[in-house]
Amino acid sequence: MATVVLTVAGGLIGGPFGAGLGGLIGNAIDHQLLFRQGPREGARLADLRVQTSSYGATIPRLFGTIRVAGCVIWATDLIEHRATEGGGKGQPSTTSYSYTASFAVALSTRPIRDVGRIWADGQLLRGAQGDFKVRTGFRLHTGQEDQPIDPLIAAIEGAGRAPAHRGTAYVVFEDLELASFGNRIPQLSFEVIADAAPVTAGAVAAAVGGIVADGLDTPLAGFSAQEATRTTLEALCAASGAWVRSDGAGVRLQAGPGAVRAMSDGGVGANARPAGRGVRAIAAADGAPRRLSIGYYDPARDYQAGVQQASRPGTGTRETRIDLPAVLDASAAKAMAAGALARTDLARERRTLTLGWEALTLAPGDRITIDGASGQWRVDRWSLENMVVKLDCVPIAEAPIALAASAGRAVSAPDLRRGTTILLPFELPPLDEVPSTAPNMVVAATGSEPGWRRAALLASLDGGASWMPAGETAFPATLGIVRVPPLPARAALIDRRYHAEIELARPDMLLANADMAALDAGANLAMLGDELLQFGRAEHLGEARWRLSQLWRGRRGTEAAIGTQQPGDRFVLVTRDTLKALDSRPAIGESVALLAQGAADPVDPASVLAIANGISLLPPAPAQLRAIRAGDETQLLWVRRSRSGWVWRDGVDVPLGEESERYQVEIRGIGASRTVTLETAGLLLSAADRATPLTLSVRQIGTHGLSPPAVLALPRLGDDR
Repeated sequence: MATVVLTVAGGLIGGPFGAGLGGLIGNAIDHQLLFRQGPREGARLADLRVQTSSYGATIPRLFGTIRVAGCVIWATDLIEHRATEGGGKGQPSTTSYSYTASFAVALSTRPIRDVGRIWADGQLLRGAQGDFKVRTGFRLHTGQEDQPIDPLIAAIEGAGRAPAHRGTAYVVFEDLELASFGNRIPQLSFEVIADAAPVTAGAVAAAVGGIVADGLDTPLAGFSAQEATRTTLEALCAASGAWVRSDGAGVRLQAGPGAVRAMSDGGVGANARPAGRGVRAIAAADGAPRRLSIGYYDPARDYQAGVQQASRPGTGTRETRIDLPAVLDASAAKAMAAGALARTDLARERRTLTLGWEALTLAPGDRITIDGASGQWRVDRWSLENMVVKLDCVPIAEAPIALAASAGRAVSAPDLRRGTTILLPFELPPLDEVPSTAPNMVVAATGSEPGWRRAALLASLDGGASWMPAGETAFPATLGIVRVPPLPARAALIDRRYHAEIELARPDMLLANADMAALDAGANLAMLGDELLQFGRAEHLGEARWRLSQLWRGRRGTEAAIGTQQPGDRFVLVTRDTLKALDSRPAIGESVALLAQGAADPVDPASVLAIANGISLLPPAPAQLRAIRAGDETQLLWVRRSRSGWVWRDGVDVPLGEESERYQVEIRGIGASRTVTLETAGLLLSAADRATPLTLSVRQIGTHGLSPPAVLALPRLGDDR
């Protein structure tokens, strides 16, 4: 600093007097060249919003808690992952590609304590609870001087070539999944906790410039010293009203009223005034800004840039803005803007004092009082001419009054926990008119927390001995378990008597009612155990419990499962966009095991098993099984059903849906039974057949197996009259 240099030089030349004079001259040089008074602006707030990777980019020194973008200091090439699905039983295979990346981001050249939330392309990548929304490895290096080399960087670059970046706080992402970001490294920003509590402007000034601060007790929730020391100090001075003062040993910052020296301007030299009060000048009102804005970071808006303004009445059109890279609440920023505007208006008044040798010990930045003038004054300029000390002084403003202000409306990125994946695989009857050629195995999935979105799947057809990729889950499904199963009822009629009670996976899941037209169009279709049904009314019982009533039972040929449900069986709301069809299809009676790998799932999750029971392949049980007696003979009749053709079309029979039409009829009497295979829907029973009571079971023989039975009990011939 010029002050220190000229103090030493003056002492060598002129002794104590020379040292004092040299210090004053040096102080004036410091004051005019290094910390010139007047409108000043700090670093533009946009500097903190954009992540960089340029060589030589500035890495800030962080204080308090603040959001920063950081600088990418190391990265690998994108890593390609290939997964092939399908390709079995004559079906074409599909190859999908996904990408991950590993990279490091520098945050601060000052040690920090922790990292809170992380945003990626404006959406939360890491929540307030430390949960990641996308699968990734993550390590934080807090910037201590003894921090070790990151193991991933050392493994890739070599231990001898990998720096530890001691003194720099940085984070490392390992295999960050990029599918959610267009297969590129997203724009990241970090909530950095550098200090345990808010800091004062004086503490920042001391840490950045080694400058003692007096009165700079303005609290800052966070601060980013992004630019050079001078720029940072000027930003603090502009926002807080601080000024520079040199005491001969160094430079310090002062703000507001404080200890003063009383001055009486009796007037000396050729310019002395008989009034003894110096020269007073007041600049025109339009010379000061009429409106002043403070740019800052608002924690109520996820640290987005905010602006608070203050304006004064009167003439003038000038506007000015101070950009302060600090975290403030709206009221504090409003008060800061009002205080800065008041100081610019007050600074229009100046007093020039002409004093003798007694004023030689005063320096720019000193506080004084002036006889006959109210308040405290600051020495702004000092000059020595014809052995007369001339002081140019400006009034010191009082601390601003606290003002209420609003941060404005904020649309924050939702911070929803992902939770672990809940899988419910099952076999689903075809929902279209095309018969299946293999078991239609599907999986519904959701998370234990509302933020869950998707998970990668692995499938095994050999009991877990080997696993293969099975793609990703579909959109989050509405699912749960049965608490009170419905009692048996006929599938041909609307069940208005019985109901089911279920518990959904989370309380935030909802169900809705459906009228007859909506039900006819397929609304509110659900798997309840192995029964596919529809419900017209869903009544919320509190928390995650619901009562389902007005039931349409045994849909799509699942009437054999009516009444078989037990407490704890699955409930899945069936919608096309929430079901993932599996390419790994076991044979009827065999099973497929599934594993889910979501962002919050454990490294070694438990597998879930689904058995192919054939409801998507086997024909439905024949309908309208009846016996018509003609003399001593009995005609057994029934109606064929099909796996396709569920839409009612007048005058058109349903398609066969099988390679051929055949039936298996089992006739069981007392002490004897026999099985008959037929190619038509009918069987003639003789009088000998009716000699004992009979139980008749009729099954359609499908391409892939037998249908469930249609059963009819007949008494002995003669007992049926």
